[in-house]
Amino acid sequence: MGFAVVMSLDLMGSILIVLYFIGLVAIGALASKKIKNSEDFLVAGRNLGFWTFTLLVVASICSGMTILGVAGLGYASGWPSIWEQIFVPLSASVCILFFGTKLHTVASKTGYVTVQDYLAHRFYSPRGIRGTSAIIGVLISIIYLVGQYISISMVLSWLFKVPYEWSLVIGAIIVMAYTILGGLYAIGMASLVQGIMILAGVLLVGPVVIAAAGGLEHINLVLASIDVNMTHLWYPQVHPPYAKYAFMTPEYLVSFFFLLSFGLAAAPHVVNNVLAARDIKYFKWAPLAAFVVYAVIMYLCKITGFAARSMVADNLIALPTGVSNPSDYSFIVAAEYVFPAIFAPIVAIIVLSAVMSTTDRLMLTIGSYVSWDVYKQFINKDASEKSITLLSRAAIGVSTIITLYLAWSNPPELLAWLIWMAIGVMLSCFVTPLFAGLYWRRATREGALASMIVGLVGVFAFSYYAKFIAPMPMHPSIYGFALSVAAMIVVSLMTRKPSEKLLDETATGMFIKVRKKA
Repeated sequence: MGFAVVMSLDLMGSILIVLYFIGLVAIGALASKKIKNSEDFLVAGRNLGFWTFTLLVVASICSGMTILGVAGLGYASGWPSIWEQIFVPLSASVCILFFGTKLHTVASKTGYVTVQDYLAHRFYSPRGIRGTSAIIGVLISIIYLVGQYISISMVLSWLFKVPYEWSLVIGAIIVMAYTILGGLYAIGMASLVQGIMILAGVLLVGPVVIAAAGGLEHINLVLASIDVNMTHLWYPQVHPPYAKYAFMTPEYLVSFFFLLSFGLAAAPHVVNNVLAARDIKYFKWAPLAAFVVYAVIMYLCKITGFAARSMVADNLIALPTGVSNPSDYSFIVAAEYVFPAIFAPIVAIIVLSAVMSTTDRLMLTIGSYVSWDVYKQFINKDASEKSITLLSRAAIGVSTIITLYLAWSNPPELLAWLIWMAIGVMLSCFVTPLFAGLYWRRATREGALASMIVGLVGVFAFSYYAKFIAPMPMHPSIYGFALSVAAMIVVSLMTRKPSEKLLDETATGMFIKVRKKA
């Protein structure tokens, strides 16, 4: 039955999707020829050009949340969620400028392969900090991956009318194939292509959907008729929250800023990309380029969500029933309404490009942590280049199976929630050690370890409280982040300061650009 349904799809559309998938695998096969050692596989031989590097950072952030989740949030909550369109693009700039500039400079001398290499060096903890951060990194990458697979399955099941589970498997196999073949070289090449497709596609779809909904003025009138607060910049500051998903109050927006702008910037699958750039000169303009490209994509996706809400109210479209997250279908349903059927595969490719561009990087992050930070550093220090690369590929395969199992059940009520939960862990566990390590010379090993552990425990404790006991006025991760900062300061001041030699080696201090010694 499933085969017959697929065959009934427009032939040209099917060919486009198949060619897209074949193209991705071909990129992996082409990139595999460049893989000579583990450094080639994990950091692309530190040889990515400006636009490949810049779009890799954007694409690593540009997940299922960017198109499906952003439009879904816009559909559900209106203009108060527009702040997301500043905070998320800002994360790319923060990552490149505040983390990347120093990390790239120091890594060019030390040969860091992962951020864990930096943390182990800066906090003179080859086992404790490295092991703790690697375990947390794998944990949050798996959580984040679940959200990406849900996005992939939503698109494929919508396009081919096949069961959700089939779509999960198809998408996972494609992404796993080219990631295992070509490592970061393949991901970088694919991200360049996917980034261009995402930008061009959103520029095509967004304005047409907005016009079909009656233009921005009509959209705002419809939103105001549903709830006048949907046309404001935030919801009323009341507690419990104003409405089930209308949480964008002034207090919440403060936590939202830290969650997205810094939590995403410090995400392992994002910040590791700074080690792959070819030239330190890229870090001058890449922050601005990344912000502009991503902001355009995000704004159009968000307003497309507003337009879809207006179109539903005007009885122009209807979101699917029988699913727990109908608002996350708003982008593809609205696009389906305004474009002929032949364009459905093109819309699908746009969304798949956004999702897969993050999925592949998460897979490689898990592979690098398992092979480089766990196996080589804890189990076999003399591991060969071949064995590290092979284990990375095996870890990618195993993580795919684990994530598919977790994503097999019905998706969460709103896709963004699952992704934000993972980002919350990133904010609470990685932001403080990275910022303190790079800019505060008094930060110590004990402070960094305490910061990670306290942050992790804090974010889960407050998340549990918010979900099962009582709602909170701010995102739970902000409380875990505050505890993380406090732990870093208090414990560092109570323990011995690192040596000046180490601090100079790691370019620690209140500056961004590392000056060359005369």
